[in-house]
Amino acid sequence: MAVVEKIKIGVCVMEKKVKCDSEVFSAPMGQIFDRLQAFGEFEVIHFGDKVILEEPIESWPVCDCLIAFYSSGYPLEKAEAYAALRKPFLVNELEPQHLLHDRRKVYERLEMFGIPVPRYALVIREVPYQQLDYFIEEEDFVEVRGMRFWKPFVEKPVDADNHSIMIYYPSSAGGGMKELFRKVGNRSSEFHPEVRRVRREGSYIYEEFMPTGGTDVKVYTVGPEYAHAEARKSPVVDGVVMRNPDGKEVRYPVLLSPAEKEMAREVCIAFRQAVCGFDLLRSEGRSYVCDVNGWSFVKNSYKYYDDSACVLRKMLLDAKAPHLSSAIPPTLPWKVNELVQPSEALTRQGSGINGTFGQSEELRCVIAVIRHGDRTPKQKVKLKVTEEKLLNLMLKYNGGRPRSETKLKTAVQLQDLLDATRMLVPRTRPDLESDSEAEDVEHSEKLRQVKAVLEEGGHFSGIYRKVQLKPLKWDKVTKGNGEVEERPVQALMILKYGGVLTHAGRKQAEELGRYFRNKMYPGEGTGLLRLHSTYRHDLKIYSSDEGRVQMSAAAFAKGLLDLEGQLTPILVSLVSKDSSMLDGLENASIEMDEAKARLNEIITSNAKTVDCNGSPEYPGTVDGAGLPSNASELLSNLCQQVKLTKKVTEQVRLLAKDENEKLTERNLYDIIPPYDQAKALGKTNIDVDRIAAGLPCGSEGFLLMYARWKKLETDLYNERKEHADNAFTCTDALISPKFLMFMIRANMISCTTHILILKDLMSFSKLPRYVEMLADGVIPNEYGINPKQKLKIGSKIARRLLGKLLIDLRNTREEAISVAELKNNQAQSLSVKIEKEDAEAKSKLFHKNDEIDQDDDDDKETKYRLDPKYANVKTPERHVRTRLYFTSESHIHSLMNVLRYCNLDESLQGEESLISHNALERLCKTKELDYMSHIVLRMFENTEVALEDPKRYRIELTYSRGADLSPLEKNTCLHQEHTLPIRGPERLQEIGSYLTLETMEKMIRPFAMPAEDFPPGTPASFSGYFSKSMLERLVNLWPFHKHPSSNGR
Repeated sequence: MAVVEKIKIGVCVMEKKVKCDSEVFSAPMGQIFDRLQAFGEFEVIHFGDKVILEEPIESWPVCDCLIAFYSSGYPLEKAEAYAALRKPFLVNELEPQHLLHDRRKVYERLEMFGIPVPRYALVIREVPYQQLDYFIEEEDFVEVRGMRFWKPFVEKPVDADNHSIMIYYPSSAGGGMKELFRKVGNRSSEFHPEVRRVRREGSYIYEEFMPTGGTDVKVYTVGPEYAHAEARKSPVVDGVVMRNPDGKEVRYPVLLSPAEKEMAREVCIAFRQAVCGFDLLRSEGRSYVCDVNGWSFVKNSYKYYDDSACVLRKMLLDAKAPHLSSAIPPTLPWKVNELVQPSEALTRQGSGINGTFGQSEELRCVIAVIRHGDRTPKQKVKLKVTEEKLLNLMLKYNGGRPRSETKLKTAVQLQDLLDATRMLVPRTRPDLESDSEAEDVEHSEKLRQVKAVLEEGGHFSGIYRKVQLKPLKWDKVTKGNGEVEERPVQALMILKYGGVLTHAGRKQAEELGRYFRNKMYPGEGTGLLRLHSTYRHDLKIYSSDEGRVQMSAAAFAKGLLDLEGQLTPILVSLVSKDSSMLDGLENASIEMDEAKARLNEIITSNAKTVDCNGSPEYPGTVDGAGLPSNASELLSNLCQQVKLTKKVTEQVRLLAKDENEKLTERNLYDIIPPYDQAKALGKTNIDVDRIAAGLPCGSEGFLLMYARWKKLETDLYNERKEHADNAFTCTDALISPKFLMFMIRANMISCTTHILILKDLMSFSKLPRYVEMLADGVIPNEYGINPKQKLKIGSKIARRLLGKLLIDLRNTREEAISVAELKNNQAQSLSVKIEKEDAEAKSKLFHKNDEIDQDDDDDKETKYRLDPKYANVKTPERHVRTRLYFTSESHIHSLMNVLRYCNLDESLQGEESLISHNALERLCKTKELDYMSHIVLRMFENTEVALEDPKRYRIELTYSRGADLSPLEKNTCLHQEHTLPIRGPERLQEIGSYLTLETMEKMIRPFAMPAEDFPPGTPASFSGYFSKSMLERLVNLWPFHKHPSSNGR
């Protein structure tokens, strides 16, 4: 029998890129070449560095097929000359590899082939720091040839071999920059909060930042018809590389959608690189290619090595020996000695808190609506200004319109205001004894407060400070050319500040995130992190527009996903703002005003609470239920206590005066030692040095502390009438004494320098107790004075949120049903018929991308899945959806009121409440839903119940009152970091009760977003987030296709 000559494969690459020594068995190329040679058809020839670098191409080994790719120090032109001389079959063509070193050319080639890329623009400099007319940089954006990129945006060097990539964050998120770089030890990025200006020493690409949920996807092709994808934690989140016990980066294979497979095919063809790797960004339901790396192999995947060897074998045989059969033998020749990878064991999910429904239940969904963490008091300074500097500043930023108001938020605007204010503030305080100058003195004090607020932190962050200038009076001025113009001569300045998440708030949010990670996912524990990293945990986090709410969400995500570092990158990467769903009270403002007026009437007239004709089975069915019986007496008693605020205010004023005198000894424009708010955003520990020095907790000085106490005194007490004017004035001011008493109690031991204040405060402690007793009755009744009004107001405030919750639950159910049906119908192994149908579906779907987007993304939340073929995961079909909604107190009260009183609606008469009688009684005794209070809905699927049975899906409702503890109580457990602990969850249902999803939907739908605003409940054509063909791929493990699609582009 004739001996068939083997096909020679030349490996012309640097030795550092290929390790074929049998002792180094984990190198991907070594694994694949060993498999190729095991077929007996190939001979692999390694050129080696000495041959490549030193010998002429005529002396290089002759081969039939050539594998050659660029790396540092590689002579690409020399390899091109060899290929022209010997004309071997090139696995990866050489000439296009020049493109891969220039990011401009990479993007141009991608666009040429219709492959989606992020929106981008080029800034090309011939010399470092060259001034360019077409490039503009402002505080929160750059503009390139008229194309504007708002922060966050990405800055990439044009040189693809330079891996220093920057992400710049908006001032509304705290500002700063994150530098991405190639992994160094356990780090892949570093956050720099002080860097806010872009680089100017070279040429860069600026592109839109694409939020990806904290995950990157790497795609590896072997020929145009094979693509493998892996997900890893994105370096933009916290920069910490996740590694397994062997020290290797943790990555998990994921399924590519048909559109993404077509993108992989096009990348392979566009760059003429059969073996190629590229980076995929999955953002807001679409996918984009942001980088092409050239020759790349997957590490540590034996299944991938098998596939790659088979695909390469067919490619090489078709090119050099088409007469030989490329059919894969029934048993691969290396299977006998293949190393078997260990598989993990995962515990079965139980039902968690209730724990009575058996091991057949699996958690499918966790939905939580969470109030923000502890914050500083919100403050406001109002003053009428006539100073020309301030009036000119107003005109500068309102376009020169004398009757238009101006809002100053950006750093540049606030810096201009600070410069003007510094010039206007007197160097010394005048005596306060002159009645004739009292008005001027008050004006100067307010200007001093404005200056102190603007100087706080050392730089500006728009979500914490903003200024309005409203013109009040005008005059006619004759210009030099005789024209008469209108000029403002007086304006109202309103400075709003405060409401910042404190170190305690960040600590609370992070601890609650850790609690969710360990307790809300039964049977998982720290395995939630594995679920998340393997695309079996679908996480979305939403926040209102308030800065304290956004930062609470970011701190919670940090604890939930065990992240490190500061909060700004986490916020930008993982949190989505939705102000229409989580902000605002406008829809219920009339009803809330009516409730407040009725409450004030009840309190001030000493009237008894009145029956509101509610059902007697419900606690708290009278107007104003929960108000203390002696509310009127409490209000009158406040008068004597409120007088003590004057003493405390005076003591703080003296401290502020001392502080100011020390500052005025410096030059007017000396920089005040800053308390860096940007750095503080990422901290969860108290500033021990400030406390030890006797300074107020947080970033404020004594001047701002004095301003807050002065405002508290003014709000609480009318000196002329000698009484507290209004119950709502008292309750609105509650946050100030509660906040301050909390600080003072923690400081009583260490803060000995201010003992004069503490002596007065010992007797002052009754004031916040009185206010708190009133607030416990007033605040819940602001959202309705009886159950029916609570239901009406709650449904108006939380309408959109309720609709979104129903969409979340419904989509979870429909997805679970679709997967279960297909699994039941196709429990046997894959058949050839299914593979053909899959290939046909793929061909059709390439021409129906718009239809895919519509079917697959009913809620605009495209889902991606773990690839079961390649994952070392025992239960790849497991999937949990988590939706987190961070909001304010109003939405927590509103949602709770709808849950507890929904059955009082006329359309639901005769229905039982969603909440048990015991839970209703507890809620009536719950006076405050404090910081980090939350409501949790968990949905479980009983896999042993028929799909059509309503009991297949059970809803569990729990809530927590949050940090509902008074810092004034002696038995309150106060953490060393001045943080009140968060109360644990409480059941809203009886143990053993069974609330089905069907019942939940029926009870909530009348109060949720109208039907026309979100899809109907159970349309026949709806199949969750996947179209039917996509679901078939999911269950059939999405086999790769052996033949190219004839209908491809």
